[in-house]
Amino acid sequence: MTNNEYQALVSLLDDPDQDIFQQIEHTLITCGPDVIPFLEESWEESFNPLAQSRIENIIHKIQFDQVKNDLQLWQLHNSSDLLDGLMIINRYQYPNMNEDQVYYQLAELRSTVWRGLMYDMSAIEKVKLLNNIIFREFGLSGNTANYHDPQNSFINQVLETKKGNPISLACIYALVAQKLDLPIYGVNLPKHFVLAYMDEQSPQKVLFYINVFNRGQIMSEEDIYGFLRQLNLPLSEEYTMPCDNTSVIKRVLRNLISAYEHVDNHVKRNDIELLMNLIQ
Repeated sequence: MTNNEYQALVSLLDDPDQDIFQQIEHTLITCGPDVIPFLEESWEESFNPLAQSRIENIIHKIQFDQVKNDLQLWQLHNSSDLLDGLMIINRYQYPNMNEDQVYYQLAELRSTVWRGLMYDMSAIEKVKLLNNIIFREFGLSGNTANYHDPQNSFINQVLETKKGNPISLACIYALVAQKLDLPIYGVNLPKHFVLAYMDEQSPQKVLFYINVFNRGQIMSEEDIYGFLRQLNLPLSEEYTMPCDNTSVIKRVLRNLISAYEHVDNHVKRNDIELLMNLIQ
């Protein structure tokens, strides 16, 4: 479709005939992201509230279709890259953000930790270094004041505000650690996502756990077992061993569903539920 054809379609978005509008909307949505600049330009030039509202909805539908497509492709071909999955979720709320800023901040954290690492450090000493850099120097912390804020689940906002929920903090911590070849992975503990530091000599053995929501507190196996017993849950590997990245992304999406329910945003809640269903 040519630029003139795009512009001709966009110019008809204020047509009061609902059937005509739906045909135009369908055509524009099938054009995909290429049509968004024309829609944005038309929105800026329009003084018609109906046309502006329709444009906003069409842009959202196009961007949401892209997020759904990207998430499905991620699960099929790129689920080994946790950060890519998190960035796809981020695009749902922030489709036009500068993603390079997220990569830059994570690289800076990684570089700072790397400068302090020494060969003969124990696992606990390495975690203490990570805790010092991530929580004390960078200032990351749990958002206890507004725990249910949806922004706690978007990695760009967590890095910007330095406030997050257990899983977003755990993701940042693990992403930094894994780039430094530290065997730290997410554990899908019910009610409270934590990290496990695995034994480098015996990769199927957990040395200890890390509670990132409590500034990197080190927890023993018995601490985790006690927590599970309080919840009347079995001491299964599902809750005590590292989970895969798809499970992490599902957990992020479940948190978002709960957060949008908490703020009564049913439209966004339903959108995120659709994303969840794509990777069941």
